[in-house]
Amino acid sequence: MKLQRKNRLRATALGALAVSGALVLTACGSDDNSGSTGGDGGKTSAASNIKCDDAKGQLLASGSSAQKNAMDLWVKNYMAGCSGVEVNYKSSSSGEGIIAFNQGTVGFAGSDSALKPEEVAESKKMCKGGQGINLPMVGGPIAIGYHLEGVDNLVLDAPTLAKIFDTKIKKWNDPAIAKLNSGVKLPDKDIQAFHRSEDSGTTQNLGKYLGAAAPNDWKYEAEKKWPAPQGQAASGSSGVAAQVKQVDGAIGYFELSYATSQSISTVDINTGGAAPVEATSENASKAIAAAKIKGTGKDLALELDYTTKAEGAYPIVLVTYEVVCDKGNKPETLSTVKSFLNYTAGDEGQKLLSEAGYAPIPAEINAKVRETVASLS
Repeated sequence: MKLQRKNRLRATALGALAVSGALVLTACGSDDNSGSTGGDGGKTSAASNIKCDDAKGQLLASGSSAQKNAMDLWVKNYMAGCSGVEVNYKSSSSGEGIIAFNQGTVGFAGSDSALKPEEVAESKKMCKGGQGINLPMVGGPIAIGYHLEGVDNLVLDAPTLAKIFDTKIKKWNDPAIAKLNSGVKLPDKDIQAFHRSEDSGTTQNLGKYLGAAAPNDWKYEAEKKWPAPQGQAASGSSGVAAQVKQVDGAIGYFELSYATSQSISTVDINTGGAAPVEATSENASKAIAAAKIKGTGKDLALELDYTTKAEGAYPIVLVTYEVVCDKGNKPETLSTVKSFLNYTAGDEGQKLLSEAGYAPIPAEINAKVRETVASLS
């Protein structure tokens, strides 16, 4: 059953990524929009029901690599529906995206964690008369990918994961891992634990999970910078996934679509519930559905429950935000920002997420996102 589900997710993710691959150059900033159809200013594109409004020119954005695969699909569809518009999303990291946003070099930033108070304060210099706010746009599981020859199914829990990433557990046949995997022949092989080299919201969300679910074994603060002193580093979710794919004995963390598109095995998580939970979009949605809005005003930052034991709820989840000004957005890109984010938060844009291995934002929260997008000024 698990293999069938993984094959299904892999197929949908590969199909979605194949579509986006055809426009990789366009999404990265090509000036060739000859394939665009429909979409005059103030009208709805007949081709894809995208409301282009007064969108025009070039919109630059950057940040989270976890949402890159979703953003590629969104950019491809949006640019096909709105002629004369170029959206260029640079996949880097959450930290770099927020820096670029607060420097005023991008129309919006992608971040896997909500703005900190000091980042909000900094944003007020750029958002004239307003401040940066968090709009939840992409949900999904942080997959724990591994490469261990001869082991196709692996179960771990939060304390064991914490010790692995803190290099306290060094061998794959450690008794703590063996106890969770009765009947599995685990090799006497060194564990190669990979983490992100740059500031990353994915790192911070993994830290929040480990700190909440394994407080006795993970003593670090949940920060974007990897906190543990050891382990091996790689750049971006793609870099960590590539290392796990190549190195026998490796383990790492990245957004699920990186695992499905590269056929990387993922860990099932023992939450203390009835059965270990697989990293799937559906299982992540069950955890995200319980999220509560903790932001105030137009800020829609969410509070997630990383210790959930709900049946079938995968606990290592992230929500990626698009960071914008509530007031004081740059006039030359405001219309395009609103049009693009209205599409990504709309039914059509959110539907693509499940097909690409992500989890849509719960409908009640998403309705507030659209309302907030409409009010941006």
